[in-house]
This record gives sequence, C-alpha cells and structure tokens, in this order.
Amino acid sequence: MQYLPIFTDLTGKAVLLVGGGHVALRKARALLDAGAVLTVVSHQFETDFQHWATLGKARLLPGDFQPEHIAGHWLVIAATDDDVVNAAVHQAATARQVWVNTVDDQDKCEFIFPSIINRAPIQIAISSGGAAPVLVRRLREQLETLLPQHLGPLATLVGKFRKQVQQKLDNFAARRQFYEQVFSSKVVSLLQSGQPQAAEDTLEQMLDGHQPLRGEVFVVGAGPGDPELLTLKALQLMQQADVVVYDYLVSEPIMALVRRDAELICVGKKAGAHSVAQEETNELLVRLALEGKKVCRLKGGDPFIFGRGAEEIEVLLPHQIPFQVVPGITAAAGCAAYAGIPLTHRDYAQAVQFVTGHCQKDGKEPDWHSLSRPNQTLVIYMGLMKSAHIQAQLLAAGRAADTPVAILENGTRPEQRVFTGTLGQLAELIDTQQVQSPALLVIGEVVALQSKLAWYGAQAPRAQLTPLHG
Repeated sequence: MQYLPIFTDLTGKAVLLVGGGHVALRKARALLDAGAVLTVVSHQFETDFQHWATLGKARLLPGDFQPEHIAGHWLVIAATDDDVVNAAVHQAATARQVWVNTVDDQDKCEFIFPSIINRAPIQIAISSGGAAPVLVRRLREQLETLLPQHLGPLATLVGKFRKQVQQKLDNFAARRQFYEQVFSSKVVSLLQSGQPQAAEDTLEQMLDGHQPLRGEVFVVGAGPGDPELLTLKALQLMQQADVVVYDYLVSEPIMALVRRDAELICVGKKAGAHSVAQEETNELLVRLALEGKKVCRLKGGDPFIFGRGAEEIEVLLPHQIPFQVVPGITAAAGCAAYAGIPLTHRDYAQAVQFVTGHCQKDGKEPDWHSLSRPNQTLVIYMGLMKSAHIQAQLLAAGRAADTPVAILENGTRPEQRVFTGTLGQLAELIDTQQVQSPALLVIGEVVALQSKLAWYGAQAPRAQLTPLHG
C-alpha cells in the first residue's frame, strides 16, 4: 500500500497554498469546504480568491514564497506553474516535517488528493497513487451513479440515535444487527421520498420495540478461488456475519471480502496439517448460533458437492436454528471452464460424473466399470494422493490408456497450472510436475479440446513422458 488513506479534520486548522491560478483554485475550494483556515501566497490571484479574502475565508500574501511562510501551518500545497518554486516549497516543508502536496509532481508529495464522492457525512475517496488518474475518474463516475443521494441523510439520522442505541443494546453484535434492520426497513424508503420526520419516528419505534435477533447460520459456497465468481448473495451474507467459519480451500482474496470486524475461525482440513474434526465443527456452529450470532460457514466450491454442507445443517435442526444455503460454483465447473475444458460436448461426452478420490467410511470402492465408460467425463475431487490407485482401477475396468486427462491445480486463481496427458501417464504426471492441492482430475475425451480452448493464465505444455511399454 503506497499511501495510507486517512480522513483528517481540517476545521480551524491553518493550511498554506502557494499559487493563485486555476489549479490552485480547485485545491482551495476543497480545503475551504473542509473548514481549513487558508493562506495563499502568489503574485496574482483569481477573482474567487479576492472574493474569499473579502469574506474573511482566506488571507492573501502577494509576492514570492518564503520558507518562513510555512510556520504554523498543518499542510502545504504547492500549485504554481513554476517547477523551481514548487521544488522550493517542497524542500522547505519537508525540512520542517510539514506534509506537502506538489500538484502534478508525485515525487514531491507527502500526501495526495483523492477523487472524492460526497454524500456527507458519508465520503468515499478513490486514488491510484497517481498511476492512473483517468481510471480513477471512471470509477468515480460509476460509483456516483450507484450511490443514492439519501445515503447522507440516512447516516445523519442513525448518527442522531447512536447514544440511544448504545444505551439500549449493550453489545456490538446486537447493535450491528439493529442497524442492519434499519437499513433494510421503511426508514430508507421514507428518506428517499423526502419524509425525514416520518423516517425518524419509524426508527424510534423500531428501537423502542427492538427484540434481540436469534442466531442464524449461512452455509455459503465460495467457489473455486476467483473472488469474481462469488454470487451476490454470498458476498452480502459474508458482510453480515458476526463470525466466519471457513476452510483452507477458501482463497485469500475471498477472505479479504469478509466484514473486517467479523471473528474468523479456520476449521479446514488439509493433508499433513492439524485439522478440526467434523464433529467439532458441527458443535461450533451450534454454539455460536445459540449465542445469537450470525454465522457464515464459508466453504470452497459448493457446500452440497463434497462439501459436507448437509451434515452440518442436520445438526442445526434439533436446535431449531435458522439457516440458509447459498450455492457456489463447484470446482468441476469453475476449474474446467478456466482451463478450457468443456465437461460435456456432443461430439465427445454426453455425460459427466463427479466423484471423490476418498473412499467411503466402510472402505467400499466405487463402481469402476461405471466410471470407465467411454464418451463421458469423469471429474475426481481430492484425487491426488490416490492417483496411482485411480489410474490402475480405471485401466483394469477397461478405460483406454490413451484417454486424455488433465490435472488442474489452483484452478481459477492467478497461480493456476494445467497439465495434460493420458490416463496411462496420470500418476507419473502428478509426481513429475509436483502437483499440489487443491487440484482436480479430469478424465475423458473432452480434455483433447483444452489446447485450443484454453484462455486463462499461462498454459503448461502437453506432457511428454516416457511411452508405456507392454
């Protein structure tokens, strides 16, 4: 992070502006809007500066900039068209440890002015650190259309009730849940329709009659890793949760979208690492919900496809804990699409099967003959460790050794790797390329299309392994 974004209170604080032209004028307006006490040094001043001086909003100092002018000022802005003068202002300010902004010269800026969206008291500041100002302007234009004008009055209204809410609701989770109720209530529509008093009366009634909400569990599929594959509902519930119980397979960019003050609990299972037993996870969800918390159970992929989502929901039922299930893009669909592999194709595969590489608890093997039929796609989750066994069983059941296979590592993520070969090479390919979890195995004729349909990330060359003999 090149710049720390902060909001500073300039009300009544002295700010020095060197320059009196059009560029300086834009900075002056922003500073005066923020309540700064403005001193301007320049040989010439735009008309607005003269007007502000008459009103007592700005003090004008005609003449050359002198280092002594900086004394007593909190911020300094150099906004002349003379690089030498701007450099002198920067040097004098930094020598005195006063923050300085030099317009259009990023190297001489201790702070920068962001692009601002104002819905006072709500403010949004956007910056690219000077790298892409046109992109920042486009983002601001888009956000301006998305953020309604009633946001400011809504923030002002709830701020008016803040102390009352703190007195009535004695913990943060309860207060946050109350505000969420307000923001999805009639209060908002009343403000939108220009009825502030009715909105205030409604909010007061909601506070007087507030009852603590029951705990709830959201079982949410996070998809295979790319945060842009999250559903809107998944993102909304991730932002509402008091606690997020998550797995190792949930990518870091997705975890970064969780509400910042939410409690994070990792219960993931990972080969070679300590993992939380499923029974402990089940008990944890029940306990947190009974404490009145909103719990987001965040799972990689889809919670109902090899995600044990149903098992976790079943333990909630005896306690009558409300729950929601949000499907996610399962790894088979997401990773195959990002690798350029269609799971079905009328010329190659008329069916697709999803299976897990882990055997059932009783050790019962899957129906390998069913899985070995031609013209179908087989997608194997969690199959790395048993790849040699899977390969041997499919070959023994009649699947041809030259059947195309793909190994998809970290699918949909920037570090995605795709390796292709044949079924007869599967275990050797995984070992040679040192494939790591999370990875998916795709077996079937559709893999032959990967080389021409691949579109995402760097593509590994087709494996050239030692031919099989015998």
